[in-house]
Amino acid sequence: MKRILAVLSLALAALMAAPPARAQDAGEAVFKRNCAICHTTEPGKNKIGPSLAGVVGRKAGSIPDYSYSQANKSSGVTWDEATLDTYLTAPTKFVPGTKMVFAGLKNPDDRTAVIAWLKTQK
Repeated sequence: MKRILAVLSLALAALMAAPPARAQDAGEAVFKRNCAICHTTEPGKNKIGPSLAGVVGRKAGSIPDYSYSQANKSSGVTWDEATLDTYLTAPTKFVPGTKMVFAGLKNPDDRTAVIAWLKTQK
């Protein structure tokens, strides 16, 4: 009986540790499905959109060698969880004049997942 309880305890501990990995997977999946066509998370590698490596905590429009819209450069935004959530809901409403033509992520769980994942991309 002790052996069964020990195995069950280990299994429960493993299951409790799994959600962060699943959350990471979910955020990466949202990124790949919605963002990767235009963005990368590789530092210094821009595509149609700028690299999102280290985006959390970064000032909008601040990556060298990327041609941001004037609206983005002068927005005064520093990307944190709240500003990214609002921006990703409706980019053109948050920064009128942005070059980003993406309509936005309407599902709040998708936004939360991708933002959590972006926080890990340095």
